[in-house]
Amino acid sequence: MRLLSASDLLDIWERGAGRTPVEQALVILTTVFPSASRDALAGLTIAQRDSALFHLHELTFGSQLKGLADCPACHERLELAFNADDLRSANILPAGEVSLPGSESTDLLNAARSFRLKDYQVTFRPPTSADLINIAARTHTDPARQQLLQACLISVKRRKKAVFMHELPPEVADAIIAHIGQNESLANLTITATCPVCGHKWEVVFDIVSYFWSEINAWAVRMMHETHALASAYGWREADILAMSAWRRQRYLEMIGA
Repeated sequence: MRLLSASDLLDIWERGAGRTPVEQALVILTTVFPSASRDALAGLTIAQRDSALFHLHELTFGSQLKGLADCPACHERLELAFNADDLRSANILPAGEVSLPGSESTDLLNAARSFRLKDYQVTFRPPTSADLINIAARTHTDPARQQLLQACLISVKRRKKAVFMHELPPEVADAIIAHIGQNESLANLTITATCPVCGHKWEVVFDIVSYFWSEINAWAVRMMHETHALASAYGWREADILAMSAWRRQRYLEMIGA
């Protein structure tokens, strides 16, 4: 994984604008893992992908993550904040440098997991970005869930006898889908919030892809304004302005009163 430069961030912002969050995540990852193919990156499990994005966000914008939420009880607007180290302490986020796994097929095979549901023994693999892209065209929830289940399900046995997916009772299929979705802690990350006004507690879903992209977007819009101001005042090229440190760029902006 390589660090993102100012030029990288603007390029990511341009290429990812208007795309789905899954595609935006891949735009980011293809930039920091230039030797990996897009298919290989799309084949990472959602947990592997989000671990890389958390680590990259920390290197780019810092470890603090902040957001706003409205209390569902009294509607008070609150600022929520937590740190990447909080997730490491809870063993949700792995410690250390994030590196790409090996081949896609081997990784998904090694990631296979099993669980028992009543008298069914279920073996599955975690979903990937490729899986989510494949179901994105589905306009109805049920066909999309069935397609995701078919992609992730490796085997189902009942009393040691193989059961095909179309033979599963609807309630069993729904329970398997729910288990697959809940199995990835990073993909289902929730933050417990407590309202200081009324004391109400609730769970806030945190999605690193959307959060990271919102910060890239805010940074890029600000940088475009700064680049325009400096280019207009000094006639400098965009590449030269972006190559400056943030500290030096700010000093020049102060000199022109921007």
